[in-house]
Amino acid sequence: KDMFKLVTIITLLFASMTALAEEVENPDPLEDLNRGVWDFNETVINSVARPVVDIYETVTPTPIHNGIVNFFGNLNEIPNAANSLLQGKVKQAANDTGRFLINTTLGLGGLFDFASKVGLHVGDGEDFGQTLAVWGVGQGPYLMLPFLGPTTFRDAPADFIDSFLDPFSYSDKLALRVGMKGMSVIAENGSYLDQLDVISGDKYLFIRDVYLQNREYVVSDGAIEDDFGDLDDY
Repeated sequence: KDMFKLVTIITLLFASMTALAEEVENPDPLEDLNRGVWDFNETVINSVARPVVDIYETVTPTPIHNGIVNFFGNLNEIPNAANSLLQGKVKQAANDTGRFLINTTLGLGGLFDFASKVGLHVGDGEDFGQTLAVWGVGQGPYLMLPFLGPTTFRDAPADFIDSFLDPFSYSDKLALRVGMKGMSVIAENGSYLDQLDVISGDKYLFIRDVYLQNREYVVSDGAIEDDFGDLDDY
């Protein structure tokens, strides 16, 4: 518990120093560095991720795939509920908690979304980055991380805090932790690879602007103006 408190304090201090200032006009001052990381990630995607996902989707029947996605979606209800509560969204926190309890029990560990059948529908998802935004922390510069992909100076440390709400992170078996994380990435990101194939033009700019636009959308719960810009740039 003391370690968790220490990490939380360090994260908040880091986020405050890097992101509490007024938002800069240029959201991507590290573009040259970020593009280099994007090129690396794209190489990993094409040489490693695609073959693995293709094999997974070929050998995994649809019902089993859906069950795996439901399982990890159910685990995500833990940070959803916690962050909803931290943001003062009591009703949403109750909904997310109810979904987790029902799907973990009646849904056989989350393999089946039984909660939706009784009126507790999946929300848009809440994370600690959104919580920091609600608390007044600016997003800071855009950042492309190796393997992990797009984020910001606010969201990167926040993702680390959210990782403490993953039950498997407390396992003393490295193989289990790595295996569960790998399975969640493979099961939940297959459609992302398909979307990359239909992007024309500068993929880096497209991914960056879609990410930043989506973060603005989820932080404000959809109450934003449409200033996406001219898609002809891509």
